Amino acid sequence: MPFSSLGLSAPLLSAVSQYVAPTPVQSAAIPVVLKGGDVLATAQTGSGKTMAFVLPLLQRWLSTRLEKPRRVHTLILVPTRELAAQVTETVLRCSVHLPERIKVVSAFGGVSINPQMMALRGGADFVIATPGRLLDLVDHNALHLSYVSALVLDEADRLLDLGFADELKRVLALLPKRRQNLLFSATFPEAVQALAKELLHEPTVIEIESAPTEMPVIEQRAIEVDTDQRTPLLRHLIKTEGWKRVLVFVAKQYSAEHVADKLRRSGIGAVAFHGDLSQGARSQALADFKESQIQVLVATDLAGRGLDIVQLPVVVNYDLPRSAVDYTHRIGRTGRAGEAGVAVSFITAESHAHFCLIEKRHHLSIAREQIPGFEPLDLAPPPSPSTGGIKGRRKSKKDKLREAAARQSGSVTR
Repeated sequence: MPFSSLGLSAPLLSAVSQYVAPTPVQSAAIPVVLKGGDVLATAQTGSGKTMAFVLPLLQRWLSTRLEKPRRVHTLILVPTRELAAQVTETVLRCSVHLPERIKVVSAFGGVSINPQMMALRGGADFVIATPGRLLDLVDHNALHLSYVSALVLDEADRLLDLGFADELKRVLALLPKRRQNLLFSATFPEAVQALAKELLHEPTVIEIESAPTEMPVIEQRAIEVDTDQRTPLLRHLIKTEGWKRVLVFVAKQYSAEHVADKLRRSGIGAVAFHGDLSQGARSQALADFKESQIQVLVATDLAGRGLDIVQLPVVVNYDLPRSAVDYTHRIGRTGRAGEAGVAVSFITAESHAHFCLIEKRHHLSIAREQIPGFEPLDLAPPPSPSTGGIKGRRKSKKDKLREAAARQSGSVTR
């Protein structure tokens, strides 16, 4: 099915002329959005969700726009600055052939609010924003939301994961009751289900399953290693396996800086990427990584969703993600658009049980590897049926001492 069969106008078809055909989520969503219906769409990262709502909303804006003053027609809420920048870029790219010039404003925290307030002078047609900064702009009387015709929640699951529920309620209270609502999400947990029930009116539900041929594109590896040998092993793999560009996930901002610094000292171009960096530093790090100016980007889960990095060959889970769902999003940064990719997870004694849970949740069975010279000395504890946690933690020294004392006294500690 070509784009021309979906009801898009000639200027928008020109904007997508480089694409052979729409993705499944685009084919399903575009006709519904064009008719003004609400949509609940779940599809994996990299499935083309952004263009699925941008293209038809541009066409609806073109048919209903007011000359002056400009009023916010479409409000798109996103969880991160990076996703705000990407969606803004998509809107501008898709609107390049429209007969009328569209005004698009991107608003997010971490930078001065003043340029964003200046950009909103005279109004805007599309606003792409994170919830917190949007409310800041409303409080500064920089924009009004009473004329919004379409609301999009992009990466809705991530919006809720990052604690934006209260902000979303405040934003919804500022919007007109009669509007189009589009909710796009990679997963559909209970919190998203509750939000959809409250937000959407007789929505068209679109569920795009991952094609069976998509997962084998990513070679998944699990390498056993001691905790303090992960950085030397990472250096070794980068050099011996010839990895030209690597996205490395760590759990903490400190770890991102520490690992990046260790790699740089060994002659490998690496940059940390986390939430404490300024927006300028984050944008520069991404740009340098995408252009292969640096070899390794060491990131927290800030980069796990919504980033489109073309031809990324390798992802490394230096630290495992906290949730099994985030494992999919992390490794989904590679193996995109038919390209082959490799996803490597470092398995320590502490994380062994947690990785087993990830495998169970995703119906995986990944063979454990050991790299010569980096064989682990600290072995994973045997599985215990009485433990209910998922982190796979071993007994602490204090616990062992208590048990030893109990055995000596012949009593049982309670």
